[in-house]
Amino acid sequence: MKWIKVAAGVVNQTPLDWAGNRDNIFAVLAACRESEVTICCLPEMCITGYNCEDAFHGASVRDYAWSMLQEILPATKGMIVSVGLPVWHRNAIYNAACLVADGKILGFVAKQNLAADGLHYEPRWFKAWPVGERAILEVGEERYPLGDLWFEVGGIRLGFEICEDAWVAERPGTRLSRRGVDVILNPSASHFAFDKIETRKRFVIEGSRAFGATYVYANLLGNEAGRTIYDGGALIASAGTLITEGSRFSFADWGVATAVIDLELPRQMQAKVGSFRPLIEQEDGQLVRASFEPIELDPPAPGTSKTPEWEKGSHRKEEEFSRSVSLALFDYMRKSRSRGFVISLSGGADSSACAALVRTMAELAWSELGLEGVASKLQWLGWKDFPASPADLTRRLLLCAYQATRNSSEQTRSSAETVARGVGAEYLELDVDALVESYVALIEGGIGRELKWETDDVVLQNIQARVRAPSIWMLANLRNALLLATSNRSEAAVGYATMDGDTAGGLSPIAGIDKAFLREWLRWAETDGPAEAGPIPELSAVNRLEPTAELRPLDQDQTDEKDLMPYPVLDAIERAAIRDRRSPIEVYRLMRPRFPEYRGDVMKLWVRRFFTLWARNQWKRERYAPSFHVDDRNLDPKTWYRFPILSGGYRLELERMEQWIVEEGEE
Repeated sequence: MKWIKVAAGVVNQTPLDWAGNRDNIFAVLAACRESEVTICCLPEMCITGYNCEDAFHGASVRDYAWSMLQEILPATKGMIVSVGLPVWHRNAIYNAACLVADGKILGFVAKQNLAADGLHYEPRWFKAWPVGERAILEVGEERYPLGDLWFEVGGIRLGFEICEDAWVAERPGTRLSRRGVDVILNPSASHFAFDKIETRKRFVIEGSRAFGATYVYANLLGNEAGRTIYDGGALIASAGTLITEGSRFSFADWGVATAVIDLELPRQMQAKVGSFRPLIEQEDGQLVRASFEPIELDPPAPGTSKTPEWEKGSHRKEEEFSRSVSLALFDYMRKSRSRGFVISLSGGADSSACAALVRTMAELAWSELGLEGVASKLQWLGWKDFPASPADLTRRLLLCAYQATRNSSEQTRSSAETVARGVGAEYLELDVDALVESYVALIEGGIGRELKWETDDVVLQNIQARVRAPSIWMLANLRNALLLATSNRSEAAVGYATMDGDTAGGLSPIAGIDKAFLREWLRWAETDGPAEAGPIPELSAVNRLEPTAELRPLDQDQTDEKDLMPYPVLDAIERAAIRDRRSPIEVYRLMRPRFPEYRGDVMKLWVRRFFTLWARNQWKRERYAPSFHVDDRNLDPKTWYRFPILSGGYRLELERMEQWIVEEGEE
């Protein structure tokens, strides 16, 4: 038996924040040294930040990254450490992991499989390294091995799968296994999406079993660059057993997950497997050797990885949504140096959800970090009298304003006030009806006729939404705070939003969530909520109401679903049409058995409405404020689904759908 301690370090980095990123790495390495860690894996691109985007093309980024690496080297004394950074070689940039032992660079392993789907765009900046190739990286007078490498350091054999490398069929781990590698390190920048952690666990556990190795997975943490959320979630498995699982969605700047492993156990497992076929060859040109004295430890007490209780329940999606968006809001606020949030609170589901998420953010941050921890993270605010409780913190950070017109009802006003008081926000009421009427009168005078609902419906609706924007922006400016836009993904899909009205804002935290789930989440938040934050009973006020824009006269009884279609139907059509790329005919055929309660002619109308509005309103989606990526079927054209602003509008496809319906006797 040969027992050593391995670690996965998670860090909350910011693109191009050289000193901040370096200090987080220093903190991880100091904690590792204190706990006698031999091998530490840090996340992908942890020196620069993963989402530097086109800045990666700048030579200064290369130079600063190399300078930071030199500063980090002394902190690795007595350890084997993987650090991620971009590497330039022959006018190409590679996503690389640098392996350091005892303060010395041993070599650079370059990523072989670049992420290019969904929100990923790695081939724009990096080149994929060819399998089996090795080169020499020259930096000044120094020369280092670069490429598809594996290492033997002090008798410990190590190899790499860098993030996407583990998600493909031909994983590098297969080749590493045949070389008898003991430890596979996976430095990752794997974005959060609902239930994605289960996929990660599977490839980590199965990798450790199939490859006969210890597998160490380290991920980024927090809202790194604005849209993408990283949940941390370090994982360590050995010989097919998950032995360490790090916490997710932490508000800390860094964290370390460790495990004491027996290097001999996976070796014995490989020896016993009849199908294991080691590579029999002379010393490999891809092998880098180095002397090192690992810290040998006594065998650990028996134990198993513990999954937090909230991850085991039936409401894990609601929990993940609460925790991911809360962390994203907190990081966005502090990294942008904003002094809180402002919301135009309509009394409806969307704006109420945004307010509830800010309150949940304060509760979760306080629960984990305590007063001193939160005060330290927000010290740049310069508050002399820091809030003494999460409720006080919410009130200091959140302002909500209800802006009424003559078409606003007492029900929504009461709901807005109840929700604002319930989450603990500062609350204002503004009557903007006179502003609406002044604009209407201005245009009527200009065009020489009266504006009427019978002929000018959209015009009269939109001016009410737009007139609310200047005042709410003024309040955000007065507080130097972030104005939160309140549109959801279902409305984004069909353009059911007023540009420069309810889309006004610098950040749109729920634009990645469909309305049906958002309403489910609000009901859960009313009665349960995250364990550390608890419920918000006052959300019952909004949960009792039918979603409505309240832009038409009250006697018209306007509701969102009357204007569009039932939200569950809209969301199902969107998934089939956009996520699965189905044609109108295919969508119609899928929807009929799924929603048998609706007649064929009604479903045909809704499918036609969706495709028509989708194609017409791409320009709106292009203009939405940045949103958080929490679901791998996002509509954000900058991070997931690109669609032309001008198109044929599915005219031929919809004609063929109607022809097919007639021919099949579906109506």
